[in-house]
Amino acid sequence: MSLKYKSIKPDISLADFVSDFWLFQNLSKNTEEAIALPDGRIDMFLSKSASEPFTITVLGIGTRPHTAKIAAGTLIFAIGFKLPATEYIFNFPFADLLDNKKCLANDFWGFNSQDLNDFDAFCQKATQKVKSLLPKEIDSRKQKLFDLIYCSKGEITVKELSGMVFWSSRQINRYFNQQFGLSLKMYCNILRFRASLEHIAKGRLFPELDFADQNHFIKQVKKFSGVVPKELFKYKDDRFILLSTFCQP
Repeated sequence: MSLKYKSIKPDISLADFVSDFWLFQNLSKNTEEAIALPDGRIDMFLSKSASEPFTITVLGIGTRPHTAKIAAGTLIFAIGFKLPATEYIFNFPFADLLDNKKCLANDFWGFNSQDLNDFDAFCQKATQKVKSLLPKEIDSRKQKLFDLIYCSKGEITVKELSGMVFWSSRQINRYFNQQFGLSLKMYCNILRFRASLEHIAKGRLFPELDFADQNHFIKQVKKFSGVVPKELFKYKDDRFILLSTFCQP
């Protein structure tokens, strides 16, 4: 397999804001095709290739599969952020970056092209930088809201969340649309889709989460991946980048 993907979990002190650090590399001498699947993260990545210069880019939430041509020699180191990072780490809304990306300055947060030489060193530097940006406190309702969303892997309704955090459904959805560019229900559906990938990677092509029935499961998987579960499993070690991580030993 010419496309390499690796991810590691962050220090526990970053757990409220960082999902993981990840590496992606095209090891071949040819351009390869890869499909990025929605995973509910906000990604900031450093990248370069044999034909492209060093860049730092931030990518908003994805709601659909994205097919990309990966140039030979492409190397990406990235930080996968949870949603609270938009408000408390980046300090700006990401609504305009839904299914979109934005180039940042090539020295953003003190990073540079040399940081692509060593993934472990990059993770250590990124950890220290994010730690330096951690807020002293965050809104307690938002803290509980995101704790419930992530712990349930999206298997919770807006009504249930509203009752648990004492924040109206209307206010929650307004916050999500203004800050992230999508509804809370849509975001929870993305998290459920991501959680189902672990089952699909193991050949369990039936709903194990809160889907109404097999047809609903298939429709949701196809909505976010572009193909049915059987097709995802067939190419689990190939072009579907996120799915391949569940196949790693």
